Amino acid sequence: MFRIFKEFHFSASHQLHGLAEDHPCARLHGHNYVVEVELQSETLDSTGFVRDYRELAPFKAYVDDQLDHRHLNDVLGDDCVTAERMARHFYNWCKARWPEVSAVRVKETPKTCAEYRP
Repeated sequence: MFRIFKEFHFSASHQLHGLAEDHPCARLHGHNYVVEVELQSETLDSTGFVRDYRELAPFKAYVDDQLDHRHLNDVLGDDCVTAERMARHFYNWCKARWPEVSAVRVKETPKTCAEYRP
């Protein structure tokens, strides 16, 4: 199995509702997100790629235009915008465009990561 990965970066705020008042994530806060899209295939195309990285440009445009420097609760219409739910959202967005997508990871910090892989 061949696997490729591409990272995308954006900064945004969110707030997690339903947590204890003293939980830091209950307050409005932001992250410098890293989203990693994983694609896999048992075969390569005629140029030797799983998929040309340049074909993922629409996802970069989506991230830059719709998410960067925005409040994710408003954009995604959810009071609980966790990294886990974001990973699933990004997976569904990408999978609808590129059938080789196998997983998406969302990093809120260099030490934390959530993955969605059906």
